Amino acid sequence: MKNPKHANAWVISVNMGYGHARAAYALKDLAHEHIIDANDYPGIPKRDKMLWGQSRKLYEAISRLKPLPLIGDLAFELLDRNQRIAPFYPKRDLSAPTAQVKQTFFMITKLGLCKHLIERLAQKPLPLVCTFFIPAFAAEFYDYPGDIYLTVCDADMSRAWVSMDPKKSRIKYFAPNGRVAERLRLYGVREENIFLTGFPLPKEIVGGPEGEMVKADLKTRICNLDPHGVFTKKYQRTLNAELGINHCNPQSDRPLTLTFSVGGAGAQRNLAIQMVQSLKHKLGRGMLHLHLAAGTKKSTADYFTEKIRDMGLKKALDRNLFVDYFSDRPTYFHEFTKLLRRTDILWTKPSEMSFYTGAGIPIIMAPSIGSQEVFNRVWLKQVGGGITQGDPRYTDEWLFDWVESGGLARMAWNGYIEAPTHGAYRIESIVTGEEVALAKVPMIV
Repeated sequence: MKNPKHANAWVISVNMGYGHARAAYALKDLAHEHIIDANDYPGIPKRDKMLWGQSRKLYEAISRLKPLPLIGDLAFELLDRNQRIAPFYPKRDLSAPTAQVKQTFFMITKLGLCKHLIERLAQKPLPLVCTFFIPAFAAEFYDYPGDIYLTVCDADMSRAWVSMDPKKSRIKYFAPNGRVAERLRLYGVREENIFLTGFPLPKEIVGGPEGEMVKADLKTRICNLDPHGVFTKKYQRTLNAELGINHCNPQSDRPLTLTFSVGGAGAQRNLAIQMVQSLKHKLGRGMLHLHLAAGTKKSTADYFTEKIRDMGLKKALDRNLFVDYFSDRPTYFHEFTKLLRRTDILWTKPSEMSFYTGAGIPIIMAPSIGSQEVFNRVWLKQVGGGITQGDPRYTDEWLFDWVESGGLARMAWNGYIEAPTHGAYRIESIVTGEEVALAKVPMIV
């Protein structure tokens, strides 16, 4: 239940893919009334709706083309070039605004993008917590009277996230890792406006400042991922001290569970079907549970169901093979978060989902889409919480080799130990001004 004392901020997201909305969902306890989508709220001006809609449709269309040879690569290269992240080294002053920043400010200052929203929210000037940069920029430009916070949603960030004159800007940033904090300094953001918090994971995964739920789920997950005790025997003393794992017999009350999560644009659904085809015989024998998370894309869910039936796996549907579809985004985020607690392995592109390794979930990384996902991939490998997928046509071989060897159990542990888990609590503490004692405070790399 939401703590009414903490529900004292406007939490602003955008309905573009899932990344920004996923961060906002984890901060829902902060939200006064509800989370607001800057590009899709009651009363939004027609011009704002049009400006937002054009960019969203372009991104989703090109993202779906990305897996196609040649034409997909060329189309995405043109889109991605405008928001590409500059090389970090050599360290240098990167505070000069880019073409994308200037374009964004043209839409705000000349076309009035988000002016209506900011003026409406200013009537009750609570702290503003944004998960996308345009509403934050607009709030500053239109002199929003409250504090303005901006949550970065990837392991590195382009100059697009920082205002025209960062040294004068009053926007305060929540950095998900150390690289983003360093990047903000290179972009000219003042030190007092940078907070190293970690990415906000939903509280219902973490289980309070003591992390009770994440520890209990990780205990079950490690036992499922290490059937022969290869990892747990080697680190028995450490695992026992942190999680209470002496042995894994019996393992758990559920079978090995793999979740394949399709991004908001639905770009990698063909990859999922290749994987299902490879796992066909194991699924038919009930050797694992497989969830295909289609999100809010009914066309993707229908595609999965049709292909599964064509493979002769109709009997496995809703038994140990599940197509998860939800008609609205709030329900999707709520149910997907519940699913993650039962998930042993998450297969997804290295989007904002990369940070969920902090909940002790090993991540198999599908191909990246966009410059920021390349950096997420590097970060996830750095903390040891994920690995690049093998050939999906042979999933039934390499996936179970990784389980049998205890390799995925090791990744689950690495992610939990090395990646941040309590980002939502840190952000809430900063916005509300209330200190919170956290059981797990790792170095946020």
